Amino acid sequence: MNRQPLVVAATHAEAAHVPDHLPLVVTGLGKTAAAVATARALSERDPERTLVVNIGTAGALRDGLSGLHLPGTALNHDMNADAVRALGYDPQELLVIDEGDETVLASGDVFVTDPVVRAALAARAHLVDMEGYAVAYACRQYGVPVRLVKHVSDNADESALDWPSAVAASARALGAWLEEQLAR
Repeated sequence: MNRQPLVVAATHAEAAHVPDHLPLVVTGLGKTAAAVATARALSERDPERTLVVNIGTAGALRDGLSGLHLPGTALNHDMNADAVRALGYDPQELLVIDEGDETVLASGDVFVTDPVVRAALAARAHLVDMEGYAVAYACRQYGVPVRLVKHVSDNADESALDWPSAVAASARALGAWLEEQLAR
């Protein structure tokens, strides 16, 4: 069966070059906003016919990473998963994304600029954002496949504070990928 794509982005700036023929949901920043907006959109669609494509910018946690990535793993990095496990529950802090690459994306509600935080995250992931895990989690709950498509906009350091001037280049790259991969 051919699934219809639904593009999900955190901000209008990241979605500036989404082709007009593709449906778009702009969630707002952070995991909670992303999960709620994605779930709302999925509740209005046939899960058997939908493919969510989450586009957005990401910070590189390791030197030398640039360009476009399709993470195959999404990690909820600001959850105390060990404590949740100790209570006898599965925190589901790590989601495998079908058809993704070897990139691990850490998502959390922390805008990473601190070198200590960056180094700690780099031991577990390649990229960091604020929504990817939440979008993937919502899709899992609805049984809808998801693709994460992230473009490196900064190095998850003090350069991240200049995100507003870097997002346009990422939006162009993300739009080009969508046009190429999701042609009519």
